[in-house]
Amino acid sequence: MASQSSDPAAEAAAMEAALAAARTFNITLWTLYAFGVLVTALRTYSRFLQVGFKNFDVDDYLAWVAILLYSLQTTLGYEIGNLAHGMANNGMTDAQRAALSPLDPEWDMRVIGSKIQVAGWTSYSTLMAVLKFAMLFFYLRLTNGLGSKYRLRVHAGFALVAAGYIASVGAVLLSCLPFHKYWQINPNPGMLCQPAISPSVVWASFAANLSTDIYLIVIPLPLLWGSRLRLMEKIGSTLVLGAGIFVLVCATLKTVFVVIDDVNGAELAGAWGTREAFVAVITTNLPMVFPLVKSWLKPIFGSYFSRGTSDNYKTPKDGFETIGGGRVGEDGSRSRGKATKNTRNTRSTNPLTNVTFTESEERIMMDEMKQGNLKIRTNAVVSADKDGHAKCEGHGNGQQTSLAPKGIVVHTEFNVAEDSSSQHHSEISQAQPAKAHEPW
Repeated sequence: MASQSSDPAAEAAAMEAALAAARTFNITLWTLYAFGVLVTALRTYSRFLQVGFKNFDVDDYLAWVAILLYSLQTTLGYEIGNLAHGMANNGMTDAQRAALSPLDPEWDMRVIGSKIQVAGWTSYSTLMAVLKFAMLFFYLRLTNGLGSKYRLRVHAGFALVAAGYIASVGAVLLSCLPFHKYWQINPNPGMLCQPAISPSVVWASFAANLSTDIYLIVIPLPLLWGSRLRLMEKIGSTLVLGAGIFVLVCATLKTVFVVIDDVNGAELAGAWGTREAFVAVITTNLPMVFPLVKSWLKPIFGSYFSRGTSDNYKTPKDGFETIGGGRVGEDGSRSRGKATKNTRNTRSTNPLTNVTFTESEERIMMDEMKQGNLKIRTNAVVSADKDGHAKCEGHGNGQQTSLAPKGIVVHTEFNVAEDSSSQHHSEISQAQPAKAHEPW
């Protein structure tokens, strides 16, 4: 080593403490990794139950791309302790650099450690970007059919995450030129070329995470709090969708440790970086795992998980068809319905509320009427018989209703049909199965 202790007992104690710390770190590292993979598998299982493999969306596949990157990140975190013993080309005085021989095993460990740090920053930035893109694609599904102002926020999020990723990776690739100085030991390559603590790399990564994490937390809040969920459900959903705040906390602590301690800060930052990657994986999958866990807990907390909106509307005894083709019975249960020639196979446009009558469903109906795809006809016939009783006859069903002499009831029939310009589209949609209902 570059600096040797004159006391063999103290040196042995320090070595034992280092080995114990390494064992603890490795146990934590792989335990978090296993739990992250498990949560991702539960997410996939939950989505399979909801929509089936054929209806998986982009975020469902990005979740497993993230697991591949998380595997790489975890392996790099393990190898920097296993191969490099936690060392890189930082934390050395100029005298120590000059005294260290290229033939010394420490030289090779510091070179390998520096290379792992460069690869670690790159894989970390890519992992975070993929997870955030997955969340944004989830938000696109969440806002499907809503107004453009909601989806515009999501599209702006794509641009923000992409810009943050380019800035983070650009800082890694361009901060130290020529590139091989990243693992230079002697002479001192400067702080910009010490990848474990490089200020440009650290601050570019932190700025990207700070801006994108806050923005991703804010996106769903107006939609959530504008829904018809109960207050407790809104608070619970906010905690689920806003769990990314814990990622920001880990990123902040990691940055603080590096900035205030350029010798031991990198080791502490590595530990918090591991936690940050784990929390990011969990929070990205949590919205999809939450309905699955909720279904498991429903037998225990049955009434608590009942929809608060069920008291706001009285369901007809024979149920009614939702826009998505599902039938809601008197007890609030759903069943899949088949599309007919006169109905469109459009699934509920605000899956967050999980109720039938929502503003978003009304909005999509209005949009379709504006586009000329639907015609709504209302027919009511009111007449009186020879005794002065009113008779109400709805067009097309031949039903008659006798009314009291002093009351008039208007029987209204709504017919929803496609116009002639969309008949071909209707025939095609008949052959396509209705999309499965999603809790989110």
